[in-house]
Amino acid sequence: MIIFDAHLDLAWNAIDWNRDLLLPVAEIRQRERERGLTDKGRGCNTVSFPELRRGQVAVFIATLLARLYRPNLVPAIQRYNSMEAACAAAYGQLAYYRALEQKGLLRWIKDWPALDAHVCGWLHKDVGGRMKDESEEDKPAALHPSEEPLGFILSMEGADPVLSPEHVEEWWRAGLRIIGPAHYGVSPYAHGTGTEGGLFPPGRPLLRQMERLGMILDVTHLSDESFDEALDAYGGPLLASHHNCRALVPNQRQLTDEQIKRLIQRRAVIGTALDTWMLYPNWVRGQTRMEDAQVKLATMVDHIDRVCQLAGNACHAAIGTDLDGGFGREQSPCDLDTIADLQRLPAMLRDRGYDLEAVTGIMHGNWLRFFREAWSRL
Repeated sequence: MIIFDAHLDLAWNAIDWNRDLLLPVAEIRQRERERGLTDKGRGCNTVSFPELRRGQVAVFIATLLARLYRPNLVPAIQRYNSMEAACAAAYGQLAYYRALEQKGLLRWIKDWPALDAHVCGWLHKDVGGRMKDESEEDKPAALHPSEEPLGFILSMEGADPVLSPEHVEEWWRAGLRIIGPAHYGVSPYAHGTGTEGGLFPPGRPLLRQMERLGMILDVTHLSDESFDEALDAYGGPLLASHHNCRALVPNQRQLTDEQIKRLIQRRAVIGTALDTWMLYPNWVRGQTRMEDAQVKLATMVDHIDRVCQLAGNACHAAIGTDLDGGFGREQSPCDLDTIADLQRLPAMLRDRGYDLEAVTGIMHGNWLRFFREAWSRL
């Protein structure tokens, strides 16, 4: 079954972590160990392009992540002292995706027809849904799914590289389709994870420009007050790319049941993440060990199931792993070696009583429906 993963920090890994994602995961790990890299997440990554293909992760949301420096907050991520520098870094990450697109490895998806055709290619179907017949005369031979590029939709995690609300249009023309206004700490536009407060003065103009252009709002990482204010101020399509349930793991980083219900009312989809501190109550970063917590992929299903129970259906739960988002196997479910192990989820969902239609929706169909509806407004 093909998979749609709604959150992968690929360019950040390739550039800031200097990982050659064209290599197998095992080779990346070995190279980092041979170089004596001992920082958190080193020598134990879970994502590379060969593993995405092996796991049939046919399409994903790929990020631009270039954050302003904020004291005492994740220094490996938040490093730039000016928005201009963050903007330049984000354009450098965009250039990485463009280079892989030119290489034929990636397919940059910017609208519904492109997404529909891409998925049909992976499913070996015509856009109308008919199975392709490679023997038909007068038609070029169809690509086998193993030859199809990996598809990506471009998102920005933390709007620090957006120099002003008016700058959103330039980013749209460059191919950006999703913006999350904040990340950890504060951004120039909103309070984010670990802080209390709402939108800053430029926040509402940013949202107005996004709505005007059709830029999708990612509510992930918004503080509670910013979440409420953003949903009130923005009438366009919104999603939660990588968010878990606060009722299961109490922390401001997670969504409350009421927030989940508000997202469901707005026809949003919520991607469940695999960072174990978001799956295990009272996880202490740097202290809690994976072998002690024994978090497994089944815990991810708990969060998926809670979204489904709140919705009364399986139409709003999906996947947004955040794998290798600053961590590796040391902070991933203990029964996951690489992202390809996501292929174990369909059987787990079936064991929980989900039928094939629901499982297909969670694995990729719900995200496809979301983007079809979101982009139909353009």
